[in-house]
Amino acid sequence: MMQTIDTEVSSQASIRREKRRLLLAMSAYLSPIIVIVFVFVFAPLGIILFFSFLKTGPYGQIVYEFTVENIKAVLVGAYGKIFLQSIYLALQTNILCILIGYPISYFIARYGGRFKALWVFLIIVPSWSSYLIRLYALKTIVGTSGVINDTLINLGFIAEPLQILYTPFAVMMGLVYAWLPFMILPIYASLEGLDPAVLEAATDLGAPPVRRFFRVTLPLTRGGLLAGSILVFIPTVGEWLVPHIFGGSKVIMAGTLVAQKFTVAGNIPQGSSLAFMLAATLILILYLTIKFGGREALERAL
Repeated sequence: MMQTIDTEVSSQASIRREKRRLLLAMSAYLSPIIVIVFVFVFAPLGIILFFSFLKTGPYGQIVYEFTVENIKAVLVGAYGKIFLQSIYLALQTNILCILIGYPISYFIARYGGRFKALWVFLIIVPSWSSYLIRLYALKTIVGTSGVINDTLINLGFIAEPLQILYTPFAVMMGLVYAWLPFMILPIYASLEGLDPAVLEAATDLGAPPVRRFFRVTLPLTRGGLLAGSILVFIPTVGEWLVPHIFGGSKVIMAGTLVAQKFTVAGNIPQGSSLAFMLAATLILILYLTIKFGGREALERAL
């Protein structure tokens, strides 16, 4: 009896030692990642949160006195409308990227054949050039004296140039142009990962192409849609360069407002409160997307 008890105690002690060893090994492997995340993610957010509760002096200096007025201005003031407008534009951009990107991804995955790598390369290669140069190139094309207006005038379709720039439509067009590849690639990856036997089984069971797409293909590529939506929606909400170039002073998004507070107005506490609320909003949206959108599908896509 005593020997059995000693064996059980020894076995439990061995299990505890093995758990401690695995925990130490895991900590050693993850410690660089933990340090990087803390230094470059949580520490900056903490600093921004600290400054968002401070005051600004009459000459722009930071006054180390606690206040919640900056947070109130974001929640109940005109800044809240700009945040909602940014989310609305980002949502429109995300939907358009899905409507444009899914057919492109489907075509490459199903009918690309031996040219699949070439199609993917053509989608990626514009990203090798400067982001700013690409936006100014698009601005030149859609400008008052750009290629589109000149062509329409020469063909006699319009008498005066169309005012495309400095409108919400121009901002949304610039956002779709900039972030569309980040929607196409995850969807393409999820389509490439589909088992052809599943589609063949659906066909053998009598499912027509439309029904097969909505009952089989689309649900199984949900992870690609979620991954693409995250990659497009989150940076689009905080975008500031596209609204600055295509919207001017007529279309302002949350990222533009943050940049103006820091660089133009020099109001660091108010800019910090805007930046923190923007980051908190994006983290909440990311959490809800993963929680209710399907974590397993997203993990398969990534």
